[in-house]
Amino acid sequence: MTEDIYRLKELGADELSLLGELFNYRDIDEMIRENARRIAAGEIAIFVLFEGDRLAGELRVAYTHADGGFAARGRRAYLYAFRVHRDLRGRGLGTRLLGGVLSRLTDAGYTEFTVGVEDDNPRARALYERFGFDTCVARKYEEYQGDGYEYDLLLKAI
Repeated sequence: MTEDIYRLKELGADELSLLGELFNYRDIDEMIRENARRIAAGEIAIFVLFEGDRLAGELRVAYTHADGGFAARGRRAYLYAFRVHRDLRGRGLGTRLLGGVLSRLTDAGYTEFTVGVEDDNPRARALYERFGFDTCVARKYEEYQGDGYEYDLLLKAI
C-alpha cells in the first residue's frame, strides 16, 4: 500500500454519525448532539484517519476541561476516545493517527499532552510510552453512557 491512501481529517459536526462505525454507542444521537455542541464551542476536535474511503480510526482532542490537569487552551491538550477499527488493528494505523494528531497540535503551539489509559490496555500504554507519555499525573474514574472507566492520566511534555 502506498502512503497516499491514508488521510488524516478533522471531522465537522455534520460528519459525526461516521463514528458509529468504530464504537457501538448506546445512544448515538446523544453522542452526536453532545459532540456537535462541543465542536461548535471550540472545546474539542475529532480527528479521523481514513485508509482510502474506509474510516480506520479516531482520536478526540479536548482543548478545555473542568479539571485543568487534563487540558489548558493553547498549552495542554487532552487526547481521548482513541480507537482503530477492529478489523484494521495491528497494522500501525494507531501510530499513524496519534503521530499525525500530535504533529498538528505541536504545529498549533501545544507543548503538553495528556491521555487516559486503562489498566487492561497494555497495547495502548506501550504506544503512548513510545510517544513519550511517561509521567502518570493522576488516577481517574469517569462514566459515559452508563459504563465506568478507571485509568491513569499520562503526560507528555515537549
